[in-house]
Amino acid sequence: MTMNKNHIITTICLCALLLTGGCATNKKALESKNNAEKTQSATGADASQHRKESSSAQSATQGLRFVQKVSDNAVYSKNIVSKIDFSVNTGGKNISVGGSIHMRKDEVIRIQLTPMGLIEVGRIELTPEYVLIMDRIHKEYIKAAYGDVDFLKNNGLNFYSLQALFWNQLFIPGEQRVSETALEQYKIQEKTNGAIDISLQQGNMEYTWTADHQAALINQAAVTYNSKQHGTSKLDWKYDDFKALGSKKFPANHLFTLSTEASGKKKNILVEIKMNKLTTDSDWETQTTVSAKYKKVTVEDVINKIMSL
Repeated sequence: MTMNKNHIITTICLCALLLTGGCATNKKALESKNNAEKTQSATGADASQHRKESSSAQSATQGLRFVQKVSDNAVYSKNIVSKIDFSVNTGGKNISVGGSIHMRKDEVIRIQLTPMGLIEVGRIELTPEYVLIMDRIHKEYIKAAYGDVDFLKNNGLNFYSLQALFWNQLFIPGEQRVSETALEQYKIQEKTNGAIDISLQQGNMEYTWTADHQAALINQAAVTYNSKQHGTSKLDWKYDDFKALGSKKFPANHLFTLSTEASGKKKNILVEIKMNKLTTDSDWETQTTVSAKYKKVTVEDVINKIMSL
């Protein structure tokens, strides 16, 4: 049992580190072009071009309306709480454990692992200010500001981007909110299966959300980071089993795959979070107080444990 708990702890740490590393926030203004109206009689070629521009403008308007509809489908609740079934596949190992998730908008995302519902063995807590990873078996923890951890800082970690992934929402990298004017930054492409891709390209980062054409609900998100120095990292996040949460719908199943490739070596980790019963309970504390009995360790210490998996 001890070995299993060790694997649970190191794997949850790996999830936290890879997941947060997948949300770089390279900020770059996206270019937009407005077509000037023709004031003189157009030739046949000019008229054809004008029709194309008009069609393009109409398509852009329709695309913006769809993005607005997707954005408006975000849940209103301040809190999302649920018992969860948490499973991880690292290629060589499969781990399944019970636990819970507590999320309070703009304040915290917390995942607690409790095998058989008895004893909490591990905890991840993400806030706008810090990352906390607790190993309750070995009484060790990591707590650091995002900028203090090279692994995270080099990828431009942003809490609000990660929060949007958990909350099944669009986001603008580096921003806390998606404003009405920011919606114009997204590009739209209809797929052959009727779904619609909503995308952003910023520097080395590419973001794509796939939404259902009719329901305008996001069923998949993908974040890809390409770097000559750090290789390629990709996060694929799939959403399923949408349930009513207030007047909106929220996915009870989250399945995400983290893939990294550097120096010819590939690393894949598959994580599934099944929320058993969604609630909007608000009677819980947002911050964890770490006992003086716990020893603070470095990210490198945790990575060394991960490498022994």
